[in-house]
Amino acid sequence: MTSPLDLDRYRAEFPVVQEQLYFNHAGVSPTSVRVATAMREWLDDVLHHGVRYERGWEARTEKTRELAARIIGASPAEIALVRNTSHGLGLIAEGLDWKPGDEVAVASSLEYPSNVYPWLHLRDRGVSVREIEPREGGVTPEAVAAALTPRTRLVALSSVQFATGYRTDLEAIGALCERSGVLFCVDGIQSVGCIPVDVKKSRIHFLSADSHKWMIGVSGIGFLYVDRDVLPRVRPVLVGWRSTTDAWNFNRAHFELRPDATKFEEGSHNYAGTYALGAALGLLLEVGMENVAARIRELLAYADRELRAIGCDTGPSPEHRAGILTFLPPQGEARALASYLSERNVSFSLRRGRIRISPHFYNQPEELDRLVAMVRGFSGR
Repeated sequence: MTSPLDLDRYRAEFPVVQEQLYFNHAGVSPTSVRVATAMREWLDDVLHHGVRYERGWEARTEKTRELAARIIGASPAEIALVRNTSHGLGLIAEGLDWKPGDEVAVASSLEYPSNVYPWLHLRDRGVSVREIEPREGGVTPEAVAAALTPRTRLVALSSVQFATGYRTDLEAIGALCERSGVLFCVDGIQSVGCIPVDVKKSRIHFLSADSHKWMIGVSGIGFLYVDRDVLPRVRPVLVGWRSTTDAWNFNRAHFELRPDATKFEEGSHNYAGTYALGAALGLLLEVGMENVAARIRELLAYADRELRAIGCDTGPSPEHRAGILTFLPPQGEARALASYLSERNVSFSLRRGRIRISPHFYNQPEELDRLVAMVRGFSGR
């Protein structure tokens, strides 16, 4: 763990703590001072100098790509910068060479729509979506194995289920997919920035995530990982000047796609976004993802114990959690409690009839004490 002093120093990066009890990083995170500073840096540059220092923007963007690769154990050549998680997943869904009769295995009843609709959209190409049956609010390797058929070409799963908080065993499922000759695509938005992620160890072929949740960045910028071994199998759905090998030569038409993941970046970059993403990833890597995960784990264990002590129903079990805890109050209805907490400046989410909290590393146990006191007060009315 980082020391309390270090945590206090990083806590100062998040002015939102002066206004709210913020436990909604699985929804939309507040961003940090250094992310806002990075965005202003680019805005001030273009405000005062126009395009004069464009090469610096490009260099900063490549540094962001390197940080994105580092946080998931990939190489920069396997990273494409995208608008959001849906954008990245859509590039994969539309870019593979599907054949009529192919199947995609998805836990449609559990997944966030971003990881359902791109696959359902393939039905007009003769691709079927085969349901993975959820177990205890999540997807187990056994459930995936039961869903596979000789026609299955890809398994699409979230690393952590958004509503229940169930953490998927990516390593076991990745190994299963490898043995079965099936591609493995992961919606990583509920894990990247929350827990350590290693795409190579987990045998993941594709992972997409944007930065407005656990990466503590901003909306509209994220990254897509495509394993180098399958890069040639994914056709860019959109192409433009930046997709090509001679991108900065505007005096000739030389259409040769880049051999790495940058072939999915068709046009001009969102520089304000890439500056922000780089600053957000830099902060997390500075703290250390093992330290981040340990702190979140401690906070959730504390919240679980204190909430159960006043009669709340919490779930799923701790061994299946990443950064999310959901609960029901001992008395009353969750929606009524949600209104009660919102009126008292608590940020959280209501998901499928349960209160969902998702603290980050800069949160403190004392903040959870205040939350528990509010739940106790509500239940005692």
